[in-house]
Amino acid sequence: MSREIIRPHQFAAVKSASVLDDAELQLNQEQKDELKALYDSTTGTFQPGKPVQGTIVRIDSDGVLVDIKYKSDGLIPRFEFSDHELKKFVPGSEIEVILDQLENNDGNVILSYEKAKAMRAWDEIMKLFEENKPVEGMVTHKVKGGLSVDIGIPAFLPGSQIDLQRVTDFDRYVGQTIQASIIKINKKRGNVIISRRKFLNEQRSEVRKKILDTLQENQVIRGTVKNITNYGVFIDIGGVDGLLHITDMTWGRISHPSELVKIGETVSVKVLSFDKDNEKISLGLKQLTENPWEKVAEQLKVGSKIKGKISSITDYGLFVEIAKGIEGLVHISEVSWTDRINDLAGKFKVGQDIEVLVVSLDKENRRMSLSVKQLDKNPWESVAEQFKVGQKIKGVISNITDFGVFVQLMPGIDGLVHISDLSWTEHIDHPGDIYRRGQEVEAVILGIDKDNKKISLGIKQLAQDPWETIEQAYPVASIIEGVVSKITNFGAFIKLPIGIEGLVHISELSDQQVEKVEDILKVGQKAQFRVLNVSKQDRKLGLSLKLTPTVREERAPRPAGEPAPEGEKQHQNRAPKREKRAEAPAAAQQQQQQSVAPKSKSQFQLALEEHAARKDDDKDSSSQE
Repeated sequence: MSREIIRPHQFAAVKSASVLDDAELQLNQEQKDELKALYDSTTGTFQPGKPVQGTIVRIDSDGVLVDIKYKSDGLIPRFEFSDHELKKFVPGSEIEVILDQLENNDGNVILSYEKAKAMRAWDEIMKLFEENKPVEGMVTHKVKGGLSVDIGIPAFLPGSQIDLQRVTDFDRYVGQTIQASIIKINKKRGNVIISRRKFLNEQRSEVRKKILDTLQENQVIRGTVKNITNYGVFIDIGGVDGLLHITDMTWGRISHPSELVKIGETVSVKVLSFDKDNEKISLGLKQLTENPWEKVAEQLKVGSKIKGKISSITDYGLFVEIAKGIEGLVHISEVSWTDRINDLAGKFKVGQDIEVLVVSLDKENRRMSLSVKQLDKNPWESVAEQFKVGQKIKGVISNITDFGVFVQLMPGIDGLVHISDLSWTEHIDHPGDIYRRGQEVEAVILGIDKDNKKISLGIKQLAQDPWETIEQAYPVASIIEGVVSKITNFGAFIKLPIGIEGLVHISELSDQQVEKVEDILKVGQKAQFRVLNVSKQDRKLGLSLKLTPTVREERAPRPAGEPAPEGEKQHQNRAPKREKRAEAPAAAQQQQQQSVAPKSKSQFQLALEEHAARKDDDKDSSSQE
């Protein structure tokens, strides 16, 4: 293959018809002015830092491409636009921007939408702030302590200034367009603080003033349920809140206002009263209808029998609805003559039909007392006829308590045998230790109280009180047999055949000193004892294990008027103070017994007194010797 060699002179050769020299390229003054005018007309309108009007050419992921009638278009970054602004703009939309640079190092036009918006917004914000007018903006996102609102520039809306009421969920405001008052501006730092709460208060004040000027008593208006409390409902009647109290909601009875209305519901209410100065309005719902109690007073009479439906059950009674809006109360004491009802909900149900008797009717206060038990005859009326005090009866034990036993006399009528009336002699800790429910017993009627529906019974009264004949049955110095029932540190209790108990003091167990009672006596042991003293009035019996009396105990009582022996006189002279001390308490005791019923002493007190008396006697005997 042959090769063709191309020589340098064969290419890059220009044949010019004529060549201009430098002198010919110089422009005269007229040409320079014309060229300058042409340049200024093109670039004079495009000055860096100045706003220019443009048209959106394209919107993509890189940003927004804007035509400003220059030789090239400018691209604005996407981050300078909010989401709602990007949705608003479309290709062909007019937009105002700031020209940052006509040409950068790459020859591109640099534009800014954010700066143009801020420049325009600051002028408007300052004007609104000076004129005390609200600003409008869109909530863009939640920030610490509040919300960020776009009003041309980011403004801060504190959480406490979002609404008239306390707001906990800030997110529900994001994306909403709101109006707010400007409360603080710092242009140097670019900070603006706004308050929607202040704006709403000002709006409400204007609306409230207009409404109060046109409001009249007995006027029927419509409003929206704004808030529900335990005591009533707040109704918004066009920017003004009125109170619908729970007692003015219905002629009947409700437990809570939420039973009739719900938040956001529109209702018609009647203006009962209003205070223009304090801006307080009282509203009524039940006043829109006729008072049913006006008619019921004509239809119902005290003592009449009616039928109704149980509307609610409480701890203290039943509410029975007689007609719509009319309820009466059956108190728990009016349910039964005889049954002790503690749980009404277990016996009755809401919605149950029931027949009652009208006991009282108060039309002014809208109250009606009803009774179930008075539909039947009071069984206590016949109790006084069938039973008398002192009568012996037989009945079945229906209940046993700590304080006694209930015995059924007839269906629904029980009598109480108190624990103190179960036995003359036995010490009963609990009636359940001796009796059981369903057991048939015999008792004596001690008292009937028809008014208080009480019958007192006694079981021990079926037999004679053994203490009435104790002095004859066990005279002093007599020897008796008994069984040790209980041992204490001061002596032993002895149970006798007739059921009563006597006390043997530790000093009466032996002539020698006894340290422990258990060394001499054991529980259940039978032994013979000597009667030391008997007191029917105090129900006390003193015993001794020493069957042989001492010399002092053998001294017979001196007949009245007989002079005392010489030795006794000396003893009396030696101990006048002790006798006087004894006389004073005796006189005081006699005076107390005349005014107050005698109070029995315990066996322990008796034992201590006897022990102290013996010590005094021993001292007297030793001094006499």
